[in-house]
Amino acid sequence: MSGPAAQTVGFIGLGLMGKPMARHLHAADVNTIVYNRSRGSLDELVAEGMSGATSPRDLARQVGDGVIIVCVTDTPSVETVLLGESGIEHGLQPGALVIDMGTTAVDATRRFADEVSRAGGDYVDAPVSGGQVGAQAATLSIMAGGTEAAFARAMPLFAILGDRATHVGDIGAGQIAKTANQMIVALTVDAIAEAFSLAKRAGVEPAKVREALAGGFADSTILGLQGQRMIDGAFEPGGRVTVQRKDVAQALDLARQLGIRLPATELNLSLWDRLIEEGDGSLDHSAIIRLYDRAIDGD
Repeated sequence: MSGPAAQTVGFIGLGLMGKPMARHLHAADVNTIVYNRSRGSLDELVAEGMSGATSPRDLARQVGDGVIIVCVTDTPSVETVLLGESGIEHGLQPGALVIDMGTTAVDATRRFADEVSRAGGDYVDAPVSGGQVGAQAATLSIMAGGTEAAFARAMPLFAILGDRATHVGDIGAGQIAKTANQMIVALTVDAIAEAFSLAKRAGVEPAKVREALAGGFADSTILGLQGQRMIDGAFEPGGRVTVQRKDVAQALDLARQLGIRLPATELNLSLWDRLIEEGDGSLDHSAIIRLYDRAIDGD
């Protein structure tokens, strides 16, 4: 692939992340074919000049030996898109490259790659970090697993979608890196919520605490972005609680497969479960501070 516009790209999954990513490809003059299970986003992007597909199988047939990017919510969704009755597998052409840019279980990723390989295609697992903000700004961090050749083929597209792409290793390595990322994010979001709640209970404004920490050892992107969301009470989802919970559970599943325990992550999972039980599953994961706010208000 001599450049990003040198072949057709199919994009499946037009949610909070996928829609802006597909738009970036189209803006870079990539011949982009899109598919989404619900019609709204699909029709919107077709109206903007992209081509539409009626199913993942139809998209794969239209793409030919080009590239298919999958950006859906969870492992079962990836399986349906790839191997379902109208899945990519049934329309995949030899020479096609399938890139999974969602957060998918490692063992399933390796199985999906084997299925694609048997059908004559290649596979890269390339989950991303940066959330909806990074997707919109094309500043995603991309962590990839696959062969050197497959990564090199995908790289011109990654350069459109993000500002950093790392070839971590063989198939599944990208998902392992993303699992580590999601563990750190989940624990850090909760740590900030707890710290702000402690400060508030002690009579200090969380906004002033955030300001004081900026530039220090505890500073981070999460403190800047999610900390501000907590202060503002702005919980419109960029990364939903239910998705964060799924990623933490996935990390614990991998740990069990490897025979290790992650006690802090186990406790963290129980907090996401409680937040969902209390009705906040559809909110941004920064809404975890609501657990502590309710505890303080209930005293």
